[in-house]
Amino acid sequence: MEALTTSSYHSINPSNRKLRSKRSPLISVSAALTREKQATAPSPRPSKYLTQSAPEKVPAPEKTNDASSRTSAATRPRPTVPPAAPLSLPKAFCNALEEVINTFVDPPVLRPFVDPRNVLSDNFAPVDELPPTRCPVIRGSIPPCLVGGTYIRNGPNPQHLPRGPYHIFDGDGMLHSLLFSADGDATLCSRYVQTYTYLTERDAGTAVMPNVFGAFHGIAGMARVVVAAAKVLTGQMNPIQGVGLANTSLVFFSGRLYALGESDLPYAVHVDPVTGEVSTIGRQDFDGRLMMGMTAHPKKDSVTGETFAFRYGPVPPFLTYFRFDPAGNKLADVPIFSVQQPSFIHDFAVTENYVVFGDIQIVMKPMDMVFGNRSPVGSDQGKVPRLGVLPRYATNESEIRWFDVPGMNMIHSVNAWEEESANGEKYLVLVAPNVLSIEHMLDDLNLLHSNVEMVRINLNTGMVLRKPLSAANLDFPVIHPGYVGRKNRYAYLALMANTMPKVSGVVKLDFSRIDTGNCIVASHDFGPRCYGGEPFFVPNDGSEEEDDGYLVSFVHNEETDESTFVVMDARSPTLEIVAEVLLPDRVPYGFHGLFVSKAELLSQRPFS
Repeated sequence: MEALTTSSYHSINPSNRKLRSKRSPLISVSAALTREKQATAPSPRPSKYLTQSAPEKVPAPEKTNDASSRTSAATRPRPTVPPAAPLSLPKAFCNALEEVINTFVDPPVLRPFVDPRNVLSDNFAPVDELPPTRCPVIRGSIPPCLVGGTYIRNGPNPQHLPRGPYHIFDGDGMLHSLLFSADGDATLCSRYVQTYTYLTERDAGTAVMPNVFGAFHGIAGMARVVVAAAKVLTGQMNPIQGVGLANTSLVFFSGRLYALGESDLPYAVHVDPVTGEVSTIGRQDFDGRLMMGMTAHPKKDSVTGETFAFRYGPVPPFLTYFRFDPAGNKLADVPIFSVQQPSFIHDFAVTENYVVFGDIQIVMKPMDMVFGNRSPVGSDQGKVPRLGVLPRYATNESEIRWFDVPGMNMIHSVNAWEEESANGEKYLVLVAPNVLSIEHMLDDLNLLHSNVEMVRINLNTGMVLRKPLSAANLDFPVIHPGYVGRKNRYAYLALMANTMPKVSGVVKLDFSRIDTGNCIVASHDFGPRCYGGEPFFVPNDGSEEEDDGYLVSFVHNEETDESTFVVMDARSPTLEIVAEVLLPDRVPYGFHGLFVSKAELLSQRPFS
């Protein structure tokens, strides 16, 4: 295996020198695979990894509106990394097996959508950790409702160059936190979530855990299962301590902040309300009451203070619902045995009296890897999607009702609520993006397209009605957090670009315009070669108007290689940018974010 040095990186593609994505000691994909890629692609797009150099102290930049205040590539400090453990015989044997698999059996070049040189190109390339660093406001001023709080965005940022196939869902979680100070400036801090996977691979100095989404495919996937089993038997990894990456989202409830990834337990993190430093507290099982994993999209009821969640998995029960009381205590599991095969259930919805699950066409079929030379997770076009409605205080699944909704594949939900007609009929209303090209969900994300729909379920008759809200390709929805589970009028969604999760703009939907077939009432385009991420809505302090607030997001300019943070007026017909912060270095494209208010930061409870 060859390590990518600074000189070898520049020799591959000198034009990419300004992309600052230096890494601590890295292992490249095999030299043979690199040569094969170069031979078959005249203009390769390499992953921008550099070797580690000695850390240097970086003074905080002075407040200025000039782009020269950014921290330069040469002076950005690297984290101190312990030396890698000596290479034992079992480790050498497993590494050799992986090299053979990645070079001769399943080279990433055969599947471009999981080739690290494609997936980790441009602003998908990882960056180093960044200690708290001051950032100037270059346009407008930070609204008072943001001052003292922090916006945190989670996303994949692989610690080491992947050894074989890599899917964007496989990267280590990194939190990019922007704290807004009373003097009008901001402080950016970027830190890894120190999961068991992260710590294991940091100490080993190389990738150890298998890339679940990218590597398990066909015969090669079976071989990688054998290698993973050998690593467990020889003590190189212990899946009991966690296999997740905590790279998907965040949630704040009961005075504590958690980084989430549905394949593992939540990881508690802490943001210092003064310095902006982000630290990992550890993996949380809530006094032994939470097992295996938890959705990356729990729902917090702002009225009752409760938090609702679930987990899904490959063994029965394939779906389990649970909730937390206002004090943060996890209550009893409610297993859902009527889900009869393992399905990919990423998100759900809550109302005042119900929870709603989407049993979609993405399923887990391990035998497909054995006999079909395919991934164990894929689409089942013969399956009819359905929605499950369960009383939210149920103690068992006896009252769950399933409603067939053909063609409705809900990955994310916007909101849900209950209505009653004049004749006393009760309805459950769900708004969600429907992924039309669901077969591409776990492979070529460039081909994904989602349309937002409103689904009305008559709870008396069982009749289901659907109406489109827009034909645009929309996802990553957000609403006013005070309206979760209750009837609302507005939603904000990302206008998806050619590659998920790149976002070309943001739109505002007004549900009251449903009969027009197009509920878009406001939009903002980030501009040529400028892409953002999921918007997040922050309400104005003390306002009772649903859309009185701001939308926030990181934005990256691929022409200048600059990243900024933008604040948009949610009531403006153009979602006008009212404040912009220049960041000291780029923030890669990622997944879901969260705004934690000043009061919430100051209320963070310690762990015993």
